[in-house]
Amino acid sequence: MTQITPVILCGGSGTRLWPLSRKSFPKQFAQLLGPESLFQASAARVHGAFDDLEFAPPVILTNSDFRFIVTEQLFEVGIDPGAILIEPASRNTAPAVLAAAMHAVATNPEAILLIAPSDHVIPDAAAFHAAVSRGLEAVRGGALVTFGIEPDRAETGYGYLELSQKPDGSGRAIPLKTFVEKPDAKTAAHMVEAGTYFWNAGIFLFAAKDIIAAFEKFAADLVAPVRAALDDAIPDLGFLRLEPEAWCGVRNISIDYAVMEKAETLSVVPFTASWSDLGSWEAVQQQGKGDANGVVLSGAAQAIDCSNSLLRSESSNLELIGLGLDGIMAVAMPDAVLVADLSRSQDVKLVVETLKAKDIKQAEAFSMDHRPWGHFETLVIGERFQVKRIYVKPGAKLSLQSHHHRSEHWIVVAGTAKVTIDATERLMTENESVYIPLGARHRLENPGKVPMILIEVQTGTYLGEDDIIRYEDDYARGQGAKG
Repeated sequence: MTQITPVILCGGSGTRLWPLSRKSFPKQFAQLLGPESLFQASAARVHGAFDDLEFAPPVILTNSDFRFIVTEQLFEVGIDPGAILIEPASRNTAPAVLAAAMHAVATNPEAILLIAPSDHVIPDAAAFHAAVSRGLEAVRGGALVTFGIEPDRAETGYGYLELSQKPDGSGRAIPLKTFVEKPDAKTAAHMVEAGTYFWNAGIFLFAAKDIIAAFEKFAADLVAPVRAALDDAIPDLGFLRLEPEAWCGVRNISIDYAVMEKAETLSVVPFTASWSDLGSWEAVQQQGKGDANGVVLSGAAQAIDCSNSLLRSESSNLELIGLGLDGIMAVAMPDAVLVADLSRSQDVKLVVETLKAKDIKQAEAFSMDHRPWGHFETLVIGERFQVKRIYVKPGAKLSLQSHHHRSEHWIVVAGTAKVTIDATERLMTENESVYIPLGARHRLENPGKVPMILIEVQTGTYLGEDDIIRYEDDYARGQGAKG
């Protein structure tokens, strides 16, 4: 049985699935098609042993903002990561893959890596495992392997892989002829008809030592700074923070451009089962469980005389009703609503650009903010006050902190809270409240076995999340860090 180390790339902003996916909480962490997030489904797909495959604990590449979301979601599905590497800045896929390969060979010189994005949908896990097994045959011969998705339409939103010959049905790896950039509609139609062009899924399989050798040959300028960032990485609460100065000096480039388009040993495993990168609301509608009229509903949504539409409400208090719609996507969040023609789903990123240009916070941030101890949701914002709902996980606690510009009122509505105010500690249960004076050192904890929820009313001259003096913190965040 061959052991493979999965490397899951978990960054990105997911602007095409706005308003559900935003910079502060991108699509891989959302429950788009079921009870698991895309990230959880991706991790579960490469976990455990299957026939002749055994997957080692995954290596995760992510950024500092998502590190606690990653660990929480892995814990929820019972997966312990082998390592979580924190990228100080986004530098695309080439530096991330190189860092993972260098990290892997440090403990196992013969490590084989499976590189996978965290936001793809592959319903047939067994078919995927079979494809990986076939790819291993080529990897053992020294090849770098990528996976091509058999196209079922003339798609202009994907890059293509031109195979050196038509697949023979065996599923074995075929030498790559060339990469093809996203084509126009006419070219895409000709390529699909030819039968030798497959979609580029961005999934790779190779020996770690082979991909490092390829970087040394084709992208040598990346090697030294990535190695320096890894050599000087700092362990932090179970994470490994890559050294910022060296990392930020790395060229921003994808692995396709840096290495794969130049490699002579690249082979493609044809993958004929269902696959989607879920890169648009139209893709969500296609992958969703629709009715006989092609209407996909989610949450508190209803359709009357509608067809070929996606109606999705992300709030139980917001009822979304579609009447007489055809080819429409409507996505309702507590703080933003998108209504558009389904055929324009690839253009949703223009909405985000427009909102950003107008400095509208919903472009990138949610009203709900995730923290390592739980989350909070902003309910009301007014002049010199705001109201939040705060959710604290069992056993979790916020930092010991104080504020320069605001005082706070806390009202427990569920569970039990342990409250520290200067030298005083007290337990509070449902319907009890407490006042936190301006400048007081205070801390909120959940000592119980069930979630604790409270309502916080803030009053003061400045209510920003960066008005924090932090004295103690279980999560090692710096002064002024949010939450």
